[in-house]
Amino acid sequence: MSMLTPPGMGGKYRVTGTAYPRMRRPRRRRIVLAVLGSVLALGLLGYGTLQLIDVFRGDTDKHTAAGHKANCVQGAKGKPAASAVPVKALPRPGQITVNVYNATPRSGLAKSVGDELRKRGFRVGKVGNAPAGFDKKVPGTGILLGSPRTDQALFAVLGTQLAGAGRQTDAREGADVDLILGTAFKQLNTKEDADRAMAALAKPAPAPSSKC
Repeated sequence: MSMLTPPGMGGKYRVTGTAYPRMRRPRRRRIVLAVLGSVLALGLLGYGTLQLIDVFRGDTDKHTAAGHKANCVQGAKGKPAASAVPVKALPRPGQITVNVYNATPRSGLAKSVGDELRKRGFRVGKVGNAPAGFDKKVPGTGILLGSPRTDQALFAVLGTQLAGAGRQTDAREGADVDLILGTAFKQLNTKEDADRAMAALAKPAPAPSSKC
């Protein structure tokens, strides 16, 4: 009796031959494997799609950045990105005639201020009390009074000597400028501060350029 013959079968159901029945995998296991394979395939497909999108997007960004950089370079060649604001040559103190008038109750103020301006290189003209229209009527530090045709650069240079001075014009024909000292006047700017302000006028800050 063969060893493969179940006990008690008496040989009736003897297994003979060399071929044995093959065991098939359960159907449920095949379904699970098929589902996992599909999920894996979809994942790989999606990942590949994202990679392609990134590649094309990266190329576009590179072209855009390159074009933008080229435009900035071209603009810089055609027009400076940051250029100094054009300014007329500033008049020197020796080219400015200043009349100093005192509109305050303090005596001798116009003379002391005139003497200091003369030391700083300005040409000092008339010195005395302010006209009736301004006497005791200037609440600020002072007023710079000139002709409607007076160059603004002249006002700017003289303004470096006195902080907070206002600017006005009248009907005069000459190029001289009046400095009328107001009740809030204490002293002229120090020469160091005035020189720094003058230097800033001569070399203005460059105009800001558009960002590339």
